[in-house]
Amino acid sequence: MLICFGLSWPISIVRTLRTKVVLGKSPYFTGIVVLGYLCGVAHKVVYSLDWVIYLYLFNLVVVSLDLILYFKYRGRLPEAG
Repeated sequence: MLICFGLSWPISIVRTLRTKVVLGKSPYFTGIVVLGYLCGVAHKVVYSLDWVIYLYLFNLVVVSLDLILYFKYRGRLPEAG
């Protein structure tokens, strides 16, 4: 799940960087996902430190980047045509 879900975020980031449009993205949803990954990292650190923490960290970074891009491009509308 972490691998498959983690692959979708880089695709979203590339699309945002290419189009510079974030129409349809939800900062609330993305923020909740960031919070979830932070909790996952915390759990791994406290209870079960193993290699899976790297998946959580990677996903945390890319989802956070997607959230940053949302706020950077939130005022842009798609061009007509």
